[in-house]
Amino acid sequence: MGSDVRPPETEARLVGVILERRKLDNPWVDYSWRPVQVLPGVPDSPPWTKLAEGEGWTQFYAGAAELVLYRHESETYAYNIESAQPAVWVFLRNSGETPGIELHGASVDPGEAHAHNDTGDDIVDFVPMPEAILAWVTDYVRRHPPTKQHYKRKRDRADPEALARRTRLYESDPLRQMPEDE
Repeated sequence: MGSDVRPPETEARLVGVILERRKLDNPWVDYSWRPVQVLPGVPDSPPWTKLAEGEGWTQFYAGAAELVLYRHESETYAYNIESAQPAVWVFLRNSGETPGIELHGASVDPGEAHAHNDTGDDIVDFVPMPEAILAWVTDYVRRHPPTKQHYKRKRDRADPEALARRTRLYESDPLRQMPEDE
């Protein structure tokens, strides 16, 4: 299966990502970057269009990111949308090209956000999920409910007779010698 072929239950949607750059008083780093909003569609503006500016900060439309929903991840989507603050995670990477950061992607899957955070190369932050995206994800989870069944593991019962049948290491292994009394 090629990388552009997806299972039939997969759905995708493009979102626009707005980032904020803040000036830092730091000898090693000039700016910090963080997502401030995800738009439920993609505007006509080209990536890195300046949207707003204030003292020490500038907001940019960073570009489009694709949110992809997979049936086997519906349990994590449900966890996200049922949380106190449903979120869209945005993934950024430092870049050697202007403006010094690149939009790497976005997701509504907390597990995917965790995986990106573990790489150490990505900047991972979340923004509140827009109502239109929340409605889309909620409908997807309704149509593709989580299928994982949770089973409570049961411990094996201890066999008290098994302990009595154990042999000592030196008795069962001819290469070992019985310790000598000193």
